[in-house]
Amino acid sequence: MAKFGKWVGAGLGFVLGGGPIGAIIGMSLGWMFDSASESDVERGYTKRTTTGDFAISLLILIAAVMKADGKILRSELDYVKAFLVHKFGQDSAGEALKMLRDLLKQDIPVHDVCLQIKKNLDYSSRLELLHLLYGVANADKVVNIHELKIIEQIAYYLGISKADQNSIKNMFIAGAESHYKILGIEKSATDDEVKKAYRKLATKYHPDKVSYLGDEFKKSAEEKFKKINEAYEALKKERGIK
Repeated sequence: MAKFGKWVGAGLGFVLGGGPIGAIIGMSLGWMFDSASESDVERGYTKRTTTGDFAISLLILIAAVMKADGKILRSELDYVKAFLVHKFGQDSAGEALKMLRDLLKQDIPVHDVCLQIKKNLDYSSRLELLHLLYGVANADKVVNIHELKIIEQIAYYLGISKADQNSIKNMFIAGAESHYKILGIEKSATDDEVKKAYRKLATKYHPDKVSYLGDEFKKSAEEKFKKINEAYEALKKERGIK
């Protein structure tokens, strides 16, 4: 059984407890039972948040982003598959893509889905969801206006602050003063403010905050943490901060 199937078979928490996410994945239960027996899923059921909850929440939100412009291109699926392979390996990506294709056929109530996620996932995990969504949108190196708009809506519904959203967006969409925007400060900030902003984000984005999600998602969080460090090192060099 591939990794994604193991996440399902190891038990789902809040996503099987009802609500819009439970209704959405109910349409894909046939796929899930190909990877994990029904008894495995039932035996693993719990109200606590699990890695499977996070993975399925991610796939639903990926589907929402892909559907944002009203059309699904083969090239988009190829880019998403490449993204999933890079993040989770060939076997997991193949299984996740099966479920994603089912999700793309459904109407996704983004607002209600996000409220359910917000209720059940801590803030650090929601930041990681947003980071992964920007990564998916940027997989083809072109983020269109429809993708940006839906991701901004998702961030808002998830209760993510504008500062944190801008920080994560600038990790993928480089622009003027991106290093400052990643750290959430203005170019006019003092050196002490730069240091303070870095220490604050280093704590907020530390990979250990999402360690319960497992090694695969923690690895992604490490990439986000690396971007924070790279931005800080660039500003240290630019300003001559010791």
